[in-house]
Amino acid sequence: MSGKILKTSTGSMHFALLVIRVGFGVIFMFHGWPKITGGVETWTWLGGAMGNIGLGFAPAFWGFLAAIAEFVGGLFLVLGLLTRPFAAMMLFTMIMATIMHVVNGDPQNTILHTTKGIAVFTGFLFSGAGKYSVDNMLAR
Repeated sequence: MSGKILKTSTGSMHFALLVIRVGFGVIFMFHGWPKITGGVETWTWLGGAMGNIGLGFAPAFWGFLAAIAEFVGGLFLVLGLLTRPFAAMMLFTMIMATIMHVVNGDPQNTILHTTKGIAVFTGFLFSGAGKYSVDNMLAR
């Protein structure tokens, strides 16, 4: 390598964003679907995590928002539509999930799953969807 930094073309960077967006988007659609279809009981359980930061009221509401963030956020991530707003919602959801898993004393692998989401969604919050996205088409 003789000390040279490998350069990535802009096109390959945008393609990489597409691959990560689609991969994580599909995973979160599968992850969020049972939460969307689980109904009030599931939403209440899920939203109970908000109690860890002192927001113990309306757990079904919070749980429904988390389910929407995961499933609809995953779909919009695949499309590259409203990427930054949904990345912010998914980031908040993953932060809350991480707090819940830590408070519950869950295994490290469970906690690491949510922290991967934190890293990826923080990245999308800053980068946006990239060139191969609906966001980019709408911006033109």
